[in-house]
Amino acid sequence: MNSAKETLRARWLRRGLDTHVSLPLFALLLLVSIWVVTFHEIDAEREHAQDAAVDSLQEMLGTYEAQVARSIDGIDQTLRVLKYAVERKGALGALPELGREGLLPPGVVFVVSIVDRNGTTVASNPRALPISVADQGYFKFHLERDSGATYVSPATRDAANSEWHLHFTRRLDDVNGNFAGIVIVETDPAYFTSSYERSRLGEHGQLGLVGTDGVVRVLRTGDRISFGQRLEGGAGKYSGMRELHGIGLSVLVGLDEGDLMAGFERQRREKLWEGGILSTALVLVAGLLWIWSWQGARTRARMRHAQETYAAASAASLDAFFVMRELRDAQGEIVDFSFVDANVRAEKMTGFRKQRLCSMTLCQLMPQARENGMLQHLIHVAHVGGVHEQEWQSTVPHLRASWLHQQVVAVRGGIVAIVRDISERKLAEERMLHLAHHDTLTGLPNRSLISDRLDLTIAQAQRNGGSVLVAFIDLDGFKLVNDGLGHNAGDELLKVVAERMSGCLRASDTVGRFGGDEFVLLLTEPGSGVDAAPVLERVREAVLQSISLCGQEVQVSCSIGVAVYPNDGNDAETLLMNADAAMYRAKEKGKNNCQFYTREMNASIEEKLVLLEGLRCALDEGQFRLVYQPKVDLHNGRVFGVEALVRWEHPEHGVIGPDRFIPLAEESGMIVALGEWVLRTACAQNRAWQDMGLPPLRVSVNVSPRQFEEQGLVERVRQALDDSGLAPEWLELEVTEGVIMRDLQQAVAKMAQVRAMGVSLSIDDFGTGYSSLSALKSFPISTLKIDKSFVRDLGRSCGDEAIASSIIGLAHRLRLRVIAEGVETEQQRSFLRENGCDEMQGYLFSRPLAPGQLAALLSAPAMRAA
Repeated sequence: MNSAKETLRARWLRRGLDTHVSLPLFALLLLVSIWVVTFHEIDAEREHAQDAAVDSLQEMLGTYEAQVARSIDGIDQTLRVLKYAVERKGALGALPELGREGLLPPGVVFVVSIVDRNGTTVASNPRALPISVADQGYFKFHLERDSGATYVSPATRDAANSEWHLHFTRRLDDVNGNFAGIVIVETDPAYFTSSYERSRLGEHGQLGLVGTDGVVRVLRTGDRISFGQRLEGGAGKYSGMRELHGIGLSVLVGLDEGDLMAGFERQRREKLWEGGILSTALVLVAGLLWIWSWQGARTRARMRHAQETYAAASAASLDAFFVMRELRDAQGEIVDFSFVDANVRAEKMTGFRKQRLCSMTLCQLMPQARENGMLQHLIHVAHVGGVHEQEWQSTVPHLRASWLHQQVVAVRGGIVAIVRDISERKLAEERMLHLAHHDTLTGLPNRSLISDRLDLTIAQAQRNGGSVLVAFIDLDGFKLVNDGLGHNAGDELLKVVAERMSGCLRASDTVGRFGGDEFVLLLTEPGSGVDAAPVLERVREAVLQSISLCGQEVQVSCSIGVAVYPNDGNDAETLLMNADAAMYRAKEKGKNNCQFYTREMNASIEEKLVLLEGLRCALDEGQFRLVYQPKVDLHNGRVFGVEALVRWEHPEHGVIGPDRFIPLAEESGMIVALGEWVLRTACAQNRAWQDMGLPPLRVSVNVSPRQFEEQGLVERVRQALDDSGLAPEWLELEVTEGVIMRDLQQAVAKMAQVRAMGVSLSIDDFGTGYSSLSALKSFPISTLKIDKSFVRDLGRSCGDEAIASSIIGLAHRLRLRVIAEGVETEQQRSFLRENGCDEMQGYLFSRPLAPGQLAALLSAPAMRAA
């Protein structure tokens, strides 16, 4: 019995010492050791990943805190500057001043407002509806607290802005320290979360601002933006908050735990795979029967790892990946390709799931591939190998892209196609091309595109016959509108005119903006270019219609010059030059008309060049002289003053009128020197008349726009008076409305300086500009001069009579004297006298006279008796 037990024990002991028993036990011990080490490393990697997540959170929290702090500092600086501007310039003057200085933030992002002590919005940029914010929390906050700090309200919206906005506000105080209102900077809450990056925050990360009151100002979670709710609970495992100093806000950053731990999860899987591979290798070494199984597992593991790596790389790519296998016919020729694999981007592009896509061939997905050459291109790539790239415009309806970039690589038994959607890039290129060839204001073709189209049109006319008509159009009176109502009104006028011109043309015609207030028409005619005259007349009449700008009805006309191919030129440059010359002839003929080019027009241009060259030396050579037209008191007939008018006595061309050389002097800049000569000569002549014992007269001198804008105008007037010895009360300066309205504030200041010297000021050509009544009240003037265009038809035109009587009544209410120029008939003088006009000048009484003739007139007994 005992021996049997010992035999059994020995048998088990031997079995335990056998390799097929001890090896598995030893292998089991090694397996346990392997997995203990593996799990220990996994735990260490987890702790490292968690520490890295915390560090990343702190880094992003600091970055976002700095970004928000910079943005809020900029807003606070804007509020401070705005508050200072309001205290210095007042609520109505602050925004225009800051706008001129370029200190206002961009209106696309920020809305700047000024609110008075009653809660009413008195000014804003961009301009918005004036509303009351007295019931808003941010207004009450400053009303109830004398705090100099910036207050950030929860997101609100109001009648002026229907979108949700954050309001940054500061209190305004009057000189006594009492509440005088607030200044506001509004912006979209999403402005503070625009730095959200999925590459760093993940798909479900968070960025936001939270007030100390617990109310969320803005919170972005992934693509969703919210605001106004209270922040419930803690900040989360991987999120944090930091308080912004002195603003009552905290920044919030939250990271997507899944994205943060993705690297760890990948490493964990790799560790597990390594442990599995070692375990498998150990088991295979322990028994030969496990070798085949172990090798199979290892091969399968490698394949899965490669697939996972490919899937991860392709899923994150912006390109669509298509793996295709060749399909051959009985003769061995490639006839199609079947899809073997595709990534997520390919699914989105085609609209088919991967399983469905892998059951299709290329021609089943895109039947057009056989006709449009795509299949032949892919077959060629499969034969020749290498990498081939091309861009093509998609006509496949279910492909969600209009333009695609394709890179095809030949592999064994098939091809790999990498396709990218480049529709947005192509659209951007089209936009850039459009901007390069079109005017940004009106959207019409610009100078470059007009020249190209004209070359093309001329080439077609050369082949097919017919005429090409080029019309050069310049707006009459545009400068007056631009100077009087401002550049915004001028831009609006150009847009309206461009739209009207486009509406007058046929489908085959083209209108473009050449620059400034100049437009060009290209009209194609199968016969004579004169056949296009009705189109030109429609354009002229359309431009002539009145336009409402800034609440004021404005009317401009246009001068049209026309050149016709082939009669007036065989190339674009010649046609444009001749059309331009014809346009200037239309200007010379009174504007608002159309002139076809004739060869004599070039002679007119040459004449202008000759006059311009003569102007350069005329002043030095003493070719200018002054004549003086008397001004008469309508009540007693007494001559009380004269207007100095300049004439040019050219040594070859005789006396040249000012209508011919004054515009040239303005363009060339010589008007400044000429104007100073006129001023000094007129003052000296007036003093000479007084020394002769003639009754004192007030001499009027016209001041050109260029001369008025000169910095030294006031000093030149003072010097002319000092040098001549003329008393200031016997000098009057005449300026036009348009000159004053260019820069009203600067003009009024300069006029006040002249008036302070004792020199009188008069507005010339009144009624032809766009000065407002409120501006007119501020002008330091003594006289209004009614333009001769309103005097010409007095007694025949009810409209002109109404305008003239209105100007007289307006001037008298403003305690100004009124003088009418261009009075030539008794009927005109009678009307002016009956309607209370004070003074007149014109051919009815006297033409402009030389100094000696005027002295003789004033010395006549009849004049002395008067």
